Amino acid sequence: MNPSQENCYQIRVKGLLDPKWADWFDGFSITALDGDSLLTGQVPDQAALHGIIAKIRDLGLTLVFIQQEKYHESNLC
Repeated sequence: MNPSQENCYQIRVKGLLDPKWADWFDGFSITALDGDSLLTGQVPDQAALHGIIAKIRDLGLTLVFIQQEKYHESNLC
């Protein structure tokens, strides 16, 4: 799948994650936002998204929200 067909997601979790976790989260960028962490990146399909969500669960993080945007409609990814 080429990048223009992938979906861009923003995922906010409670607490601050060190940016060194970006590789573990499949290259999602990690930025601090009002005491929380915002993960931004691309996933090719729902299975890959569920993999990211599972990693959030495995770390015991609290999920605040997940927001999807089409890659071509956003400069986020």
